[in-house]
Amino acid sequence: MIGSASAWDDGPSARPQERVDGAATARVVVDDLGVVTAWNEGARRLLGYRAPEVVGRKAAVLLADAAPTDALNALTGLRRWNGTATLLHQDGHRLTVGLLAHHRELDGDDWLLVSPVPRPAPTPEDDTFLRRSFAQAPYSMALYDTGLRLRWANADMERVMGLSEQEMRGLRVTEIVLDPESERAEEGMRTALETGSLQELGAALHLAGHERESVWSVSLVPVRGSDGRLEGVLLSAHDVTEQHLARQRLVLVNDASLRIGSTLDLPRTAQELADVAVPRFADFVTVDLLPAIEGGEDPPQGSPHGPVMLRRVACQSVLEGCPEAVVQIGTVAAYPEGSTAAVCLAAGRPLIEHITPAALENLDRTAPERAERMRRFGFHSVLAVPMRARGLTLGVATFSRHRQPKRFEQDDLLLAQEITARAAVCIDNARRYTRERDTSLTLQSSLLPQRLPEQAALDVASRYRPASARAGVGGDWFDVIPLSGARVALVVGDVVGHGVQASATMGRLRTAVRTLADVDLPPDELLTHLDDLVDHVAGGGDTTAPLDGDIGATCLYAVYDPVSRHCTIARAGHPVPALVTPDGTVEFLEVPAGPPLGLGGLPFESTELELAEGSLLVLFTDGLVEVRGRDIDEGIAALHEVLRRPAQDLEAMCDALLRTLLADRPSDDVALLVARTRALDTSHVATWRVSPDPAAVADVRRAACRQLSEWGLDDAVYVTELVVSELVTNAIRYGRPPIELRLIYDRALVCEVSDGSSTAPHLRRARTFDEGGRGLLLVAQLTQAWGTRQTPDGKIIWAEQSLPGD
Repeated sequence: MIGSASAWDDGPSARPQERVDGAATARVVVDDLGVVTAWNEGARRLLGYRAPEVVGRKAAVLLADAAPTDALNALTGLRRWNGTATLLHQDGHRLTVGLLAHHRELDGDDWLLVSPVPRPAPTPEDDTFLRRSFAQAPYSMALYDTGLRLRWANADMERVMGLSEQEMRGLRVTEIVLDPESERAEEGMRTALETGSLQELGAALHLAGHERESVWSVSLVPVRGSDGRLEGVLLSAHDVTEQHLARQRLVLVNDASLRIGSTLDLPRTAQELADVAVPRFADFVTVDLLPAIEGGEDPPQGSPHGPVMLRRVACQSVLEGCPEAVVQIGTVAAYPEGSTAAVCLAAGRPLIEHITPAALENLDRTAPERAERMRRFGFHSVLAVPMRARGLTLGVATFSRHRQPKRFEQDDLLLAQEITARAAVCIDNARRYTRERDTSLTLQSSLLPQRLPEQAALDVASRYRPASARAGVGGDWFDVIPLSGARVALVVGDVVGHGVQASATMGRLRTAVRTLADVDLPPDELLTHLDDLVDHVAGGGDTTAPLDGDIGATCLYAVYDPVSRHCTIARAGHPVPALVTPDGTVEFLEVPAGPPLGLGGLPFESTELELAEGSLLVLFTDGLVEVRGRDIDEGIAALHEVLRRPAQDLEAMCDALLRTLLADRPSDDVALLVARTRALDTSHVATWRVSPDPAAVADVRRAACRQLSEWGLDDAVYVTELVVSELVTNAIRYGRPPIELRLIYDRALVCEVSDGSSTAPHLRRARTFDEGGRGLLLVAQLTQAWGTRQTPDGKIIWAEQSLPGD
């Protein structure tokens, strides 16, 4: 609405900035109180007032008539208003003008009113102006009459068709473009003329003079005359080839994520990669792996250099039988140093090669048979991508084109990387599983820890009773995992089913629990991650794999801290543990019943309780109380009765439980873990509250040294001083109060510093002239272990050092 009358009068020689007359528009700003706050030259031309005569006065004085109340109320909540108003000129005559008002909030709560001073009337030159605009539009446009004959075409349409408007005038679409899509376009034009409504269609066609097929979004607009009669159709086409290709790439990536890795079979996973890529991405695909991969072994570290031996594990072609292949599936072949595969693996990055006569001549000398096949089938572009997963080079995937005319480009390289990376991870998973399957015969003898780890928090006894030979070995397991700060984790789990499948699944879950426990996750979070793992594994579809189909598993995870005597427990569909207090009271703990592992998306909750020293925790799988022919309530009652009997020897208690509750040939396997709690008193634990003042570091360091002397650990003073200084200084500098230092004298010496910040530190390499950055590196080198764990109120940084003489 903001216009400029003078722009219509300036000559063609005027520069653009000179043709724009800001005063050709009357611009007035009125605040929320109705007071004029800004008045430009255009407003003076329109109403005759100079700015000093109006600014600061009520805008109502400019109105010829008082504004009706209902009109003012109608403005509430609007961001824009337009209409007409009758104003008073300075000389007193009335002037009716069109106004456009904008409500501005960024620059204060006011209204900006604009109106063109002179309104340009239509001129004969308008037709010429419109014709130029049509000709210079950035989209391909052509105007057809009711006989579907071309009347006008703009410059972009001439460029796309490679024909001038004069050469196309009078021709139909089907006569300009010989393609089935042109017939669809002409049919759409007829429909537009018959219905008088806009028609939209998409078209993919290979235009003369263009190297590749292009995709277009076409709009067919019926054109009416002043009397409403249909006079023709405007065809407007927008090139959406790039958007179409981008969508195709996304579809291919999504398809790859669904189809690749459906099993844990290595050759099948490689073949899935080749099948996904042909024919949508390439005409011929090969997947070659290092020979060591198929045996489940880890390949050598780093990228292979020089000639390389590779085994062909998969290939696919648009031609039946893959006649382009020189190497057959299962065959190990040598790839010379200059070959595409060898260069790609040595560089460790994707490689695009365009096949030229010179390249084929070089290939004649090193691989004449490959050169002959490339000539015969017309290879013109090759893309090789190294297959890497978890830092290991597994092999190479090679994509070739000989039927698609388009060469591989940078976007194709990124797409090939994406789907190959997906396949590499799946192949590595298959490789790892192959190794697990090869060792499944010995898995039964190593289901459980051969001996429990040494730790001071608990006295532990355990039993594992396999099911009868007829039922087969199941997936029950237990574990005892030492944690930082003298804490210890107890875990008991049960995988539904029997045989190698259940045993292999158990091994994987037990490994996952140990991995997750190593990063000090709280019990409820650990079960959440374990649930995600089970849900992911259950998505496999290989009927020969031990992790086939839906996986049913339960787990109970408990963490006991001998310093605070607190025990935190969470469970995933597992039976609750039993607690026997020092006075002989037996109770089954009320732990929130989380869902079994594998359901996915459901929350887990933990419970925390304080245990008296000498309390017994009894963790078990359902096979202990669920016996065929006996109600589970009877099993719980029998367990309760055995636990009521005093037993100082934990091994004897385990034997009594199994003897009383199990039949000679149980139908389900049983894992049992009995733990008696210990407590670390003040003679083994020293704690200091630290002021958030750098001067406090020296005081707390001296206090720690005195404590070590009292414990007889003078040989550990030097290292402990350095550790305390670094950890406390970091807490003061980067953490938040409250800050606390704790020394734990156990089988090792543990130094813990807690603060109220959840930000964890990281090791980094200090540069030569850096004043800091070496502290944590020094701590890591002087201690046997260090780490971070989150607490509800912040974090704890801990460092553990071996005692002198150990």
